[in-house]
Amino acid sequence: QVQLVESGGGVVQAGGSLRLSCAASGRTLSDYAMGWFRQAPGKEREFLTVIRWRDGSTYYTDSVKGRFTISRDNAKNTVYLQMSSVKPEDTAVYYCAAALAIYFGVPERSRYPYWGQGTQVTVSS
Repeated sequence: QVQLVESGGGVVQAGGSLRLSCAASGRTLSDYAMGWFRQAPGKEREFLTVIRWRDGSTYYTDSVKGRFTISRDNAKNTVYLQMSSVKPEDTAVYYCAAALAIYFGVPERSRYPYWGQGTQVTVSS
């Protein structure tokens, strides 16, 4: 089992920045890749980015490439999502999730068995 707890959501103005955190605990995290997803009202949950815990490799979907940055702190067992130049369409519930490292770069929800509770991000225009 991997337990995940997100924090850092809130209200931010368009063009601003926000950093989300995901604290992880449980199994050997080096065996996993940590991803961020989001779900806006009435829409499917969308894959955003992933980081492979063992070596820090990252992968981004085109919609956030260049604006969002994923990183990890090994000492704190925490993964971050730095959001910059946010837009109203970034408004959503943001989730972190864990998948086995072999699924790194596979943007399918089904490959992620472990999920956090989600944190709301609202971008005001």
